[in-house]
Amino acid sequence: MAWYAYCIGEKQAFPELARHRKPIPLESVVGVCGNQVFLYPASDLAIVVSEHNPAEALNQKAGVDNARVIADCFKHSTVLPFRFGTVFADDEGLRKSIRSNQRQFQGNLERLHGKTEMHLKIYVDSCCKEQVDNVARHLPLEGVGKEYLSNLRENATRQRERQTRARAVSFQMHRMFNPLDEEVSCRITESGKMLLDIAHLIDRKCVERYHNKYATTAAMMRECQMQLSGPWPPYHFVHRLTRGVHAPAHAPAAASTRPAEQPAAPILEPALAAV
Repeated sequence: MAWYAYCIGEKQAFPELARHRKPIPLESVVGVCGNQVFLYPASDLAIVVSEHNPAEALNQKAGVDNARVIADCFKHSTVLPFRFGTVFADDEGLRKSIRSNQRQFQGNLERLHGKTEMHLKIYVDSCCKEQVDNVARHLPLEGVGKEYLSNLRENATRQRERQTRARAVSFQMHRMFNPLDEEVSCRITESGKMLLDIAHLIDRKCVERYHNKYATTAAMMRECQMQLSGPWPPYHFVHRLTRGVHAPAHAPAAASTRPAEQPAAPILEPALAAV
């Protein structure tokens, strides 16, 4: 029987596993394709899985269901999410992967125990992408020369200024929120704005304080558009603690299969043997 894998949790967080050596149903939790979710015991770990039929399509809805199951488990335990679409061919494949990586998984769970992720999106100023495109489109061929190059230099200077500002905003966010760890990325949106994507790792007991800081910060930084989501399982920080892994060849891209409000970071699976 094939197993679809959601995440790895702490066995002690699920008392119902104490007297069982075989998978037991996780009550009231429905998984991908409407399948029953099980807790699969493996030493001190609980692997959250459901039975899987290879003919079942792993589409956008499956991605939403995958994230929902992980979020439900996160209410009870620290979790290490598998990449969306991770499937083990049988019990032996699942057990072998867990055995060969058990020490690593235990260390990851200990480091992330009692922690959660908060996700900030900050839109900073408009960039000059549109202006550059306009210059390239409307200058006549014979006009391409000093004027065109001058415009490119000016726009490049503006772009560097935006990037410098983005770094300053990121540093300011770090000082104000003082997270335990962080992941920061920056890109230009289709509208030409600079988008700072910031994931902060914090103690779960500090979530309310974080929300209060966010309210204060958003009121202060009126020139920036800010969005906050969370608490989430620590998606952005699992890959830092997991080395030497690879994604199953058939797995769809994780970022395109999660709910829109969920952090858009890759979910790296803490597993080696998957079909």
